[in-house]
Amino acid sequence: MRSDLGAVPSGPSSTTFTVWAPDTRVVEVHGSTGRVCLTRGADGYHRGSAPWGPGSLYQYVLDGGTALADPASRAQPGGVHGPSEVVDLTYPWRDEEFRPGPLREWVLYELHIGTFTDEGTFAGAVAALDDLVELGVTAVEVMPVAQFPGRRNWGYDGVFPFAVQQTYGGPKGLQDFVAECHRRHIAVALDVVFNHLGPEGNVLGQFGPYFTDRYSTPWGSAVNLDGPLSDDVRSYFLANARQWFEDFHLDALRLDAVHELIDRSARPFLGELADAVEELAGHIGRSCTLIAESADNNPLTITPTSGHGLGMDAQWNDDFHHSVHAVLTTERDGYYGDYGRPDDVARAMSQGFVYQGQYSRFRQRRHGAPSVSIPPECFAIFVQNHDQVGNRPDGARLSTLVAPDRLRLAAALLLLSPGLPLLFMGEEYGEVAPFAYFVDHADPELLDAVRRGRAAEHAHSASGPLPDPGNPATFAAAVLRRDRVSDPMKDDLWHLYRDLIALRRDEPALHHSSRERTRAHADGDVVTLLRTHAEGSVAAYFNLSGTPGWGQLPSDGHWEETLRTDPEDGPAERIALEPWDFRVFRSQPPLQASEGR
Repeated sequence: MRSDLGAVPSGPSSTTFTVWAPDTRVVEVHGSTGRVCLTRGADGYHRGSAPWGPGSLYQYVLDGGTALADPASRAQPGGVHGPSEVVDLTYPWRDEEFRPGPLREWVLYELHIGTFTDEGTFAGAVAALDDLVELGVTAVEVMPVAQFPGRRNWGYDGVFPFAVQQTYGGPKGLQDFVAECHRRHIAVALDVVFNHLGPEGNVLGQFGPYFTDRYSTPWGSAVNLDGPLSDDVRSYFLANARQWFEDFHLDALRLDAVHELIDRSARPFLGELADAVEELAGHIGRSCTLIAESADNNPLTITPTSGHGLGMDAQWNDDFHHSVHAVLTTERDGYYGDYGRPDDVARAMSQGFVYQGQYSRFRQRRHGAPSVSIPPECFAIFVQNHDQVGNRPDGARLSTLVAPDRLRLAAALLLLSPGLPLLFMGEEYGEVAPFAYFVDHADPELLDAVRRGRAAEHAHSASGPLPDPGNPATFAAAVLRRDRVSDPMKDDLWHLYRDLIALRRDEPALHHSSRERTRAHADGDVVTLLRTHAEGSVAAYFNLSGTPGWGQLPSDGHWEETLRTDPEDGPAERIALEPWDFRVFRSQPPLQASEGR
């Protein structure tokens, strides 16, 4: 994993430059005080030094053409159309004693820096971290921060993968944020986008064959991972991963839509990345975790490379979300038509994927492969996230779709299930602010194309006018309003999330995940979840309907109810459940071994 790409300060008034431009004869680097011609190597890299230190602005000129920003720029102070800045990424880290726990101990909290606080900056986010500590969050997952056009964007239109969005606080702002998270014993995962770059300000294609027309993706040409000169394209993204772990002390990367990293080589890019990151972790003495977003339901994604898998440590499990959402909302449009049965929820709890090779009506083909052998902590599970909220026509959150009793049920389903739970910012108190798609493109034609694309995408599902992605009001409406926590109903939901997270942390049966010690089944509309451990067991009952239901406690052990302000004295073996209700019991002493199988 190379670390020399771009502008690397070699002293207070000296910088070395390295840029890959295989088809260019002459590359000059232009600064405010002069220009330097780089030396072309046989490998297609142009290298050289200039008497400019950190803070200097520069651009590359290829064969006498237009001045361009650096593909490996660390900062774009003037935005995506301006020059790059030489940045010294040295930082006074004091987090040597912080080490994130194993994934089974993580409670992830996904946030978007621009809308997480009124300030919309890393510094603003730091001010809200103590609230997450009180809630029990152990890791935050930050939506993409690579430099994008304008001030408002989800982050998936970034065009300088190495540069941190200037309006958020730039590279030092991110380093400060990570340092403050680690001081509070919160791990930090960053969402990175290797499968495409945004449409405005992207200069990579002018330097080399970073993209290929041999494959297509939802964003256009695919990243060139297996064609001519693809080794150096792969090296570019490997170097990017190294930067985040090494220079920013990130604990994990969340890789966007890895199913769109089209790669037919004998050694897939993801496997190469996994091996390189494992080697880097040994070198820097810290764990480096990779979490994939994948729509394929392929267990090879999270199978070690030694077992001929892709080596990801975990992946998002959309099946869990779809199963819960379809039951709670009764929606059946699109992919929700494949779900909606309590059996689906039980299967997601106990086995991971719901679709493990059976026929999907939505896809009109078989989908997935068996996942029961994959440890639960390898699956990130959620009842809301930026995609599932933001890709709705109006960006509606679950809190605006269902009644409070179902929000409480969703929280219990998420936090009592085995897996790696992920909360979407604000869900813990029932935030109602929509999270609709928003952009800040300067090109009117591009902005109109985005509007048309959104309209076409939701032509059959929107019941009214779509929020305008380019309207600043769409962004402003998405900013969290924490003052709503003062509402009694919101306060009650927040305390439930806090108590569920604490129970998950303190109860051995919930704290230690394994497939062998997890059983879930549906009896009509009631799902029973049994999780066992040598130090005690937990039985949870979820009524996924609007009519009363019943559950049956195991006959072994002495059971006591928890998470209830008015538990019944000496609960009978038959458990009464109100509509959209849940109840949780723990046993002391533990069940017999036969009950844990």
